[in-house]
Amino acid sequence: MRRAVHGKGILKHLNASGRWPSGNVRYYYRPKGQKGVPLPDMPPSHPDFLAAYAKAAGLSEPPLPSARTGSIAAGIAAYLKSDAFLSLSAGTRTRRRIMLDDIRRRYGTGLTRDLRPHHIRADLEGRPPHPANNRLKCWRGLCRWWQDAGLAEDDAAGPVRTRRAPPTDGHLPWTRDDLAKFRDRWPETTPQRLAFELLFWTGARMSDAVRLGPGMVDADGWLSYRQSKTGGRVDVPFTASAPAWAEPSDRTHLFSALKAQTDRHAVWMVTTHGRPRSIKAASQWFAEAARAAGIDGGRSAHGLRKTRAQIMAERGATPDQRAAWLGHESLSEVQHYSRRADRRRMLAGTEPEPKSSNSPNQVPTIVRK
Repeated sequence: MRRAVHGKGILKHLNASGRWPSGNVRYYYRPKGQKGVPLPDMPPSHPDFLAAYAKAAGLSEPPLPSARTGSIAAGIAAYLKSDAFLSLSAGTRTRRRIMLDDIRRRYGTGLTRDLRPHHIRADLEGRPPHPANNRLKCWRGLCRWWQDAGLAEDDAAGPVRTRRAPPTDGHLPWTRDDLAKFRDRWPETTPQRLAFELLFWTGARMSDAVRLGPGMVDADGWLSYRQSKTGGRVDVPFTASAPAWAEPSDRTHLFSALKAQTDRHAVWMVTTHGRPRSIKAASQWFAEAARAAGIDGGRSAHGLRKTRAQIMAERGATPDQRAAWLGHESLSEVQHYSRRADRRRMLAGTEPEPKSSNSPNQVPTIVRK
């Protein structure tokens, strides 16, 4: 039995037997007691060989290629340990790591010194504009660090241009009918309803919402946290007095959902086993809940953030006030999120809604599993 080491894994049941007519060693995937499956006539480090091995072994994805000195695989391994990568936000690191692993599987055996802009353009070819531009950001961070670290002579990604994407409004905001549909479908006792009210009142991104819990509410009744995307601080009135333009009745819905839960946890959004939800899983879970409520158009958790911004704009909140609540870093971002605010209501004026008289005098800490 012969085994070849690739990255952190081992190609088990890789058996060498004779040679192909080309002179290369002939490999089989041959577990004990089973008939061998012939593998392609190419080195075990080749991506196509690893793909064939994964298929024969029933793996969900090919193993990573070996990281020989000077290879793209070795360069990626070094970049993952660098300050440049580790200083990125947790969410960005997670997304970049997925792309970097894919790049390593596809091109890991190549040499960093041979990488050229046309190779990167070929990698981006066929991808839609937004995914292609996100992958180019990954390439740029990688190649720039390689050049700074002396692992490559030139920045191969520098000359590659971003793809022009058609204009879009991004995530669609929820309408008031959408809000009513969700509340009708999911009772206050359900985790879906709690997640909805938490996202809607705070306007938090899902990457932050999954971390929110009673421990983040201070003695003055403010929910305070640092955004994972920007590192900026956000302060949201929880039990503290809320401005009338915040439409305080929405907070009453949140407190009702919190009181309807039965179990205590460190965070408010948990799985059926009481564990914190991951960002990706929580986003998919919430999107499914929206579809089950009959909400069309692919509206997501992030759309609730836009709706909160629009409500604030309609009811007279200043750009600075909206930025403080939602954690926007620039005026352009504030304007982007409030672009769809009801201009007629803004021009005609809106009577302030009375502050809710149902605000509890302490922070609810119970959350259902």
